Amino acid sequence: MTPRPVLLIEDEPGVMALVRETLERSGYAVVCAGSGAEALKILSSGEFLGVVSDMWTPGGVDGADVHAWIQKNRPELASKIVFITGDLAKEETLTTLRRTGAPWVEKPFRVQHFISVVQETIGKDRE
Repeated sequence: MTPRPVLLIEDEPGVMALVRETLERSGYAVVCAGSGAEALKILSSGEFLGVVSDMWTPGGVDGADVHAWIQKNRPELASKIVFITGDLAKEETLTTLRRTGAPWVEKPFRVQHFISVVQETIGKDRE
């Protein structure tokens, strides 16, 4: 049986590559989506251990929209979301993050801090 992957939602290719590699080196399988809209299509048909999502992605579906969709359609994943954002200076970002209640990591982040938040929130498929 293959372990369930983490869904990574990130629109910046360099950041996606870094986060994907960081997760894979820590033992996670990863499926990538370049936008929130793409992520919703993937989420509707796959099984996932958790979600790591950029807060702001192009295409009209942001991290908060993904979080709301998950709460409604995939409630088993609602507590397994970690946001990454480089935009904490914007009050809208902080308000949105607080409203979701999901943990977040600010970019640029230290790899060990990021992985510890992921492990605490998402866990592992098989310890």
